[in-house]
Amino acid sequence: MTAPLSSLRLAITGMSCAGCVAAVETALRTTSGVVKAEVNFADRTAQVTGSVDPAALIHAVREAGYDAAELRDEAAAETEREAADQAHFQRLVRNTVVAGALAAPLMIAEMAGWLPALATPDGQRFWIVAGLLTLAAMVYSGGHFFSGAWRQFRHHSANMDTLIALGTGAAWGYSMVIALFPASVPSLAQHAYFEAAVTIIALINLGSALESRARGKTSAAIRRLIGLQPNTARLVEGDQERDVPIASLVPGVLIRVRPGEKIPVDGELVSGSSTVDEALLTGEPLPVVKQPGDPVTGGALNQTGSFIFRTTRVGTDTMLAHIIARVRQAQNSKPPIGRLADQVAAVFVPSVLIIAVLTALAWFNFGPEPKAGYVLVTTLTVLIIACPCALGLATPISIMVGVGKAAEHGILIRDGAALQRAGQLTTIVLDKTGTVTIGRPTVSAVIALPGFSEDEIFQWAAGLEANSEHPLAQAILDAACQRGLEVPVTERFEAVAGQGVTGYLAGRAALAGNRRLLESYGIDTAPLQAEAERLAATGQTPVFIAVSDQAAGLVAVADPVKPDSAAAIGRLRELGLRIVLLTGDHPAAAQAIAAQVGIAEVFAEVLPTAKADLIAQLQAQGAVVGMVGDGINDAPALAQADVGLAIGAGADIAIESAGITLVGGSLHGIAAAIAISRATVTNIRQNLFGAFIYNILGIPLAAGALYPATGLLLNPMLAGAAMALSSFTVVSNANRLRGFQPSAAPIEVRNPA
Repeated sequence: MTAPLSSLRLAITGMSCAGCVAAVETALRTTSGVVKAEVNFADRTAQVTGSVDPAALIHAVREAGYDAAELRDEAAAETEREAADQAHFQRLVRNTVVAGALAAPLMIAEMAGWLPALATPDGQRFWIVAGLLTLAAMVYSGGHFFSGAWRQFRHHSANMDTLIALGTGAAWGYSMVIALFPASVPSLAQHAYFEAAVTIIALINLGSALESRARGKTSAAIRRLIGLQPNTARLVEGDQERDVPIASLVPGVLIRVRPGEKIPVDGELVSGSSTVDEALLTGEPLPVVKQPGDPVTGGALNQTGSFIFRTTRVGTDTMLAHIIARVRQAQNSKPPIGRLADQVAAVFVPSVLIIAVLTALAWFNFGPEPKAGYVLVTTLTVLIIACPCALGLATPISIMVGVGKAAEHGILIRDGAALQRAGQLTTIVLDKTGTVTIGRPTVSAVIALPGFSEDEIFQWAAGLEANSEHPLAQAILDAACQRGLEVPVTERFEAVAGQGVTGYLAGRAALAGNRRLLESYGIDTAPLQAEAERLAATGQTPVFIAVSDQAAGLVAVADPVKPDSAAAIGRLRELGLRIVLLTGDHPAAAQAIAAQVGIAEVFAEVLPTAKADLIAQLQAQGAVVGMVGDGINDAPALAQADVGLAIGAGADIAIESAGITLVGGSLHGIAAAIAISRATVTNIRQNLFGAFIYNILGIPLAAGALYPATGLLLNPMLAGAAMALSSFTVVSNANRLRGFQPSAAPIEVRNPA
């Protein structure tokens, strides 16, 4: 029997560039039992899916030359990571100060011509002392580069640490040799590069510190979500109330929430009433009135009244926990646009080492005197400027910010592929019930054929629908209860996808569903057809009832359109999107709803499998299709679409089939998701362009491409500064997304295919 798949997160330490990501991912993916593994360089974590022991994963990472630890508790892990990030930042600042304290005087003295020549006894003693001081600074401020390079060497690999260690180590080693034995090289080559080595160490530490500080802002969305849950809850036990840790809560207990307090876990309100602010969970700005029987969500803020609710979901089962997990999962994923960077990064460092060797050989064989000096300077500059930090950060840092921004607006994105694809949509297909409409229909009319009473119609309909999850079923049950009718028990219940339900009531076969259901059983619907069409023309949905192979009547159910559906659909049309209404409902009812919200293209009475087929047909015509739905019937279409968008209040299977979930249920979330997608992908492109251009132009300049024509060489210290600042630039550019507001984004019209 196959072990169930699970997902776990690891904190990864020791990664310094995009090459490290490739090495860690390879180590994880080749571990037995791993189905999927994705490493996020931006926050130094890995998301692994499979049936595997965490100890085996940690062992694999260590074998690759890095270290790992399992992350269990989200809140504790985030707190621990913040503390580790702060300690890392402070260490980088100390490293910068120590290296800079030696580098600055040496640079100033070198530029001013105050330093003694190596050929003199005093000069030799000075440079030997300077070399020893430089070595001490390099060990203190740059020791992690050398230890990292050694780990990679032991595992037959190379990364950014390798480049820095080789470059600065070669500069120091060459300088120390000529300081000890100046006569061993020609006078033109008697130049020490101690200040270059220590300055590069200082600049790279400074760049890393700036990057670390800027990177810390990218996980603000996760910290905000984790901060929504209080640490304690007020447990109600009879006449007694006491505060208990939230971790001790179980389903079924009673919790009191007072004005101004956050709701600790998910549940159902049993007494009292209040208005609840769910904005940080759903993106909806207006408070929601909660009455007995209404669901309440952990993390929401109680505003006005005091109430008691019964817990239904606690711990990792709450909506807030699922939101955090979904955001984490998406932030760790890679969109297709990021694969190019991964492919390049996997071979980048070895390629740079080859280029550095070729550069050294070219200058040694064809360069002017002093050849040794030119060889050292150009090789050192190539090694330093080529570090692929910016390349490794270009995609994940933008994904982290973009996914977090979407979560702030009640939009949960499953992975980077969905985030990228959302901005390319040309067609939006909308389910009707629960998507365009509020999904809480009410019974508007009851028609009974001769020989049957309205109460009988209600009882049969309610008995059959009591086992159904369809929104229309709840409306019929509610109406039956309001009439005080006893709901009979249904035997041999069966749901017929896209048509209705069947069963036996008091030994009699009964049906409740659309016209096709009755006709499939050979039942004549003609006596009800005219009335059904009249009701459907006004936007009401007729539910046909048959008993003992005979049509008995129908129940008309009206599902009001959501207040903002028409405005949201108008906004989508302004974006140049083709809008299609797709429903299993009666054509006249579908047309009536479509007319209210301004949709011209309608497909009605469509079976669940046919919904997916229709999506496939649109895709075959060249459309990039986004399907929006909330029910089990929509799951195949959501999975078939280029991007599935599930309404958060819908069925779990619909949410699991979708790439994007709109927690609040408003269709405005579609336009917001598209705007965030386009902004994020644009940001990634900017980062990738900057990182690629930096390396494509920087390496030839470092190798001396301009020297034959201009006599100019790139200074190794400038290369170190540019390399460090490139990563900071990428992170800073990604953080611009934090100020992006999708509702205020300019409309970019894209003609549908």
